[in-house]
Amino acid sequence: MSPLKAGDMAPTFALLDQDGGIIHLNDFASKRVLIYFYPKAMTPGCTVQACALRDNMDKLKALGVEILGISTDPPQKLFQFHEKELLNFTLLSDANHQVSEQFGVWGEKNFMGKKYDGIHRISFLIDPTGKIEKVFDDFKTSDHHTAVIDYLKESDRSIAK
Repeated sequence: MSPLKAGDMAPTFALLDQDGGIIHLNDFASKRVLIYFYPKAMTPGCTVQACALRDNMDKLKALGVEILGISTDPPQKLFQFHEKELLNFTLLSDANHQVSEQFGVWGEKNFMGKKYDGIHRISFLIDPTGKIEKVFDDFKTSDHHTAVIDYLKESDRSIAK
């Protein structure tokens, strides 16, 4: 597993969302998009991460960022997760993990001594031209939103100079 890096072009994709509609990355052309990959809907860590993004959506929107969450869960499970947690952003189903592989986040994991393939919790900030601006791969689920917001504020300050 080798995740894409800042400066790489983000792979284009089309995936089903929690409502069964098709969402294309190109739908967000000319916008900044945070694509966050997470292992499994309705698990403790993924719920903490999703709810923190939900609760900070006003700040993220003010900083000009759209959010897309991607897991291998089917759309029906994403719908349940979206409804249960009142999420205010789109969840996408990468059931065959093709997009996860393209971004380099699918690979071997180890949990309680068992090895298996799955999604690694990594996020990519895509700039308006479709390039990866920043990779977030070192954070606690409860602090993911803070890492993203801090980076956005810092990058906006450096652009303003």
